[in-house]
Amino acid sequence: MNIVMKKWILWGGLVLVLLMIFSVVIEQYNSLVKLDESVKTQWGQVESVYQRRADLIPNIVATVKKEANFEQETLKQVVEARASATQLNVRADNAQDFAKFQAAQWELSQALGKLLMLTENYPTLQSNKAFSDLRVQLEGAENRIAVERMNYNTAVQAYNTEMRSFPISLVAKSFWFGKANLFEANKGAEVAPVVEF
Repeated sequence: MNIVMKKWILWGGLVLVLLMIFSVVIEQYNSLVKLDESVKTQWGQVESVYQRRADLIPNIVATVKKEANFEQETLKQVVEARASATQLNVRADNAQDFAKFQAAQWELSQALGKLLMLTENYPTLQSNKAFSDLRVQLEGAENRIAVERMNYNTAVQAYNTEMRSFPISLVAKSFWFGKANLFEANKGAEVAPVVEF
């Protein structure tokens, strides 16, 4: 075999190896894109169920306001918490925005919980069919929120795990794929509330 033939074989082998590496990189990149899109889709679902809850709040507040003696401060807290929670524009991969979003939603949940607890003291409100229906819808929305947060966390876990796995982590860093944020329990959630009679 002459020198020219050896060079062609060497170059051919090098091109073949480069094509194989390129093929693997493309496959890994596409895998990350699919997982990233799954996270974004689940994030959209989370935002959708939170929006559903936010849309119910004005109806609940309007129904409760009809009760003349109801605590106005509680209603004000609910309205302000809703405004704060719905003003945020959040991307799931921005840790600071995500933390603000989670805090605002927690604050809204707390205000709604207080509102619903106080409504127990108003028999006319409890017997109001419109309020009863809204309360059931709100409970359903809260259940959907829990389910969608769990689905989102599952998608994030798959994405983050794939992103940290070798050799795909090299592709993730090369193409600036960022870690997605998980929903976590709020501080103090591990302590059961004390009920006094």
